Amino acid sequence: MTVTPTPTASLASSERGRALTILAAILLMLVVDWLPEPAPLERAGDVIALTPNGKACLAILAFAITLWVTEAIPFAVTALFVLLLVPIFGIADYATTVRAGFGNTLVTFFIGVLFLSTGFTRSGLGTRLVLHMLRVVGTRTDRVLLGFLVIGAMLSMWITDMAVAAVLLPLGVGLLKDAGLKPLQSSYGRALMISCAFGPLIGGIGTPAGAGANLAAVGYLRELAGVEISFARWMAFGFPAAILMIPVCWQILLRAFPPEIERLPLEREEIDDRIAALGRPTRLEIWTVAVFAGTITTWLTTPLLAEWTGGLIDPPTQAVALGGGLLLFLPGLRVLVWKEAQRDMDWGGVVLIVAGLSLGVMVFETGAARWLAQVMLGRLADVPGVLQPFVIVLVVAALHMLFSSNTVTGAIIMPILIALAQDLGLDVWTIAAPAAFTSTLAFILVTESPTNVLPYSAGYFSIRDMAKVGIVMTFGAAACVTIAVVGVRALGGG
Repeated sequence: MTVTPTPTASLASSERGRALTILAAILLMLVVDWLPEPAPLERAGDVIALTPNGKACLAILAFAITLWVTEAIPFAVTALFVLLLVPIFGIADYATTVRAGFGNTLVTFFIGVLFLSTGFTRSGLGTRLVLHMLRVVGTRTDRVLLGFLVIGAMLSMWITDMAVAAVLLPLGVGLLKDAGLKPLQSSYGRALMISCAFGPLIGGIGTPAGAGANLAAVGYLRELAGVEISFARWMAFGFPAAILMIPVCWQILLRAFPPEIERLPLEREEIDDRIAALGRPTRLEIWTVAVFAGTITTWLTTPLLAEWTGGLIDPPTQAVALGGGLLLFLPGLRVLVWKEAQRDMDWGGVVLIVAGLSLGVMVFETGAARWLAQVMLGRLADVPGVLQPFVIVLVVAALHMLFSSNTVTGAIIMPILIALAQDLGLDVWTIAAPAAFTSTLAFILVTESPTNVLPYSAGYFSIRDMAKVGIVMTFGAAACVTIAVVGVRALGGG
């Protein structure tokens, strides 16, 4: 006789498993802290030692990674525990620890970008844009696939990846259902649904506003290396890399999942009817477009404005983002209501970014990042310069599968690569940029990013389907990032 576990018993078992995982994380942290300090590394006559404080930072990092990977407790809760552990281990006092992250202006940047993303989704602009895209590309299945990749990439350069995936998902599912293509039975269904994730992931590297991990990378470069990455400087590498990835991704999806139909059974008149059903753009949609256009224009022209006005007009990128987001709350033109925005906003993401910054700064300042950099990538200088971005992308992509979070991956890898670049006398931004981009590019596992989970939930592709194309796409992305970085540097940009 088979006994089926009751829901209560299953819940209790799950809770015991989480408790044991937390206990294991604590024990691992204590063991790492109690271990004897390793012998100093010697690189080019320079001795690199792991200090007691550095070892304590690695202990806390081991604790955090264990809980982030297993998700025994929410990501943001683990990040907040870090703020308590740093002073407990005597690495820095509490005020200094909090100031390193929560005192960072990137907090306001991220909040502003989330306001803009929420406003864009709620205004209905996304649906209107995708329907107009279908009107332009037609109903050939290969062109529709390309259209979804392009619109996903272009939108996610300015609003968060997950918001873009949420816009594309229902429209893609609707097209597949109209065509009678069933979940897990349609080759084209697999390709189109995966494009709803890959398009936003690709576009997320195009600008600093594209993903939370980008903002964390900018913060680390400023805090740890004194390198200021403007909007335009980020785009000099990120935008061409994203543009190169779109056709690569398109061809990979078409070859892996050849469409079983040449055209969608959707007449142009039907698309026109759907657009007509939306009516004329509303006052709120027009205001949202105006706010977006003004914010983006200001981001891109700030250096010119500062130069033309002798520094009189030189708004910080973070202030522009927050200002744009707040304009969506104005009476009479109110795109967002605070209660709705509060519910839709990813506040856990905000906490994860700022607490992660605190840990990253401590890992760097104690010298632990420098020691880890030599252990992991100490031979990078031996790799030809043109191949260094390729190697970095593959290493960070492998770490991304372990950490299952864009922001977590960035928080761990960015301080390490900044320390490595400084040690090897390499240009910090050239080394850090590929890592920053790859922190966002979660192509292989569904669980690596919420952006992947949304399309997966529609049921049209399996975890194996995504991994199959994701591995190939990761190598394609490494090649695209390498071409972009090396090409822009050769032209004297970046």
